[in-house]
Amino acid sequence: MKITRSLIDEMSSRYRATFINSIEGFKSLNLIGTRSASGISNLAPFNSIVHIGSNPPLIGFMARPETEEHQTLKNIRETGSYTINHIHQDILQAAHQTSAKYDANTSEFMACGFTEQLTKVSDAPYVFESRVKYMLQLKEIIPIALNNTNLVIGEIQEIEIDDCTIEPDGFVHLEELGSMTCVGVDAYFNVSLKERLAYAKK
Repeated sequence: MKITRSLIDEMSSRYRATFINSIEGFKSLNLIGTRSASGISNLAPFNSIVHIGSNPPLIGFMARPETEEHQTLKNIRETGSYTINHIHQDILQAAHQTSAKYDANTSEFMACGFTEQLTKVSDAPYVFESRVKYMLQLKEIIPIALNNTNLVIGEIQEIEIDDCTIEPDGFVHLEELGSMTCVGVDAYFNVSLKERLAYAKK
């Protein structure tokens, strides 16, 4: 099957969004927790988390064009901090529900049955039910003029991981904690480790 650019342009907007989201492949699955300047917590699912660097520990994610209904980036701009929380099978249904269009005065934590976990590092809440989570301080927001999205880059300030195997080289066995992956915005998958290969050399 060959799909040309002209065929992509002819797709309906919803079909095209689902198709392009799927063709990108498997992605990490997370909830981003924030709090507004007025103290209202927010929780939203993101599958665009990307490694920027490890020294300093920088993580990025893509934020949609800013609108009144998208509170995550607005809250990060206001407070400068946020959390990233892995999703596992036991919280999947509730995590998916956070994608509903709740108004700015409604906390998805309360609406979807999650527990806010606070820390001394920041006012941004963790998802207590998540087994892998980390707190970030905003470092840079890079606007993408092509489609009015933003690459948000934060520096990790704190990490919380439930008990699992961490190899001597630092590799974390996330599969032991049930961290899930996704394709597109509504297809979810469990993962298993098949093999770790040695560092490739010529």
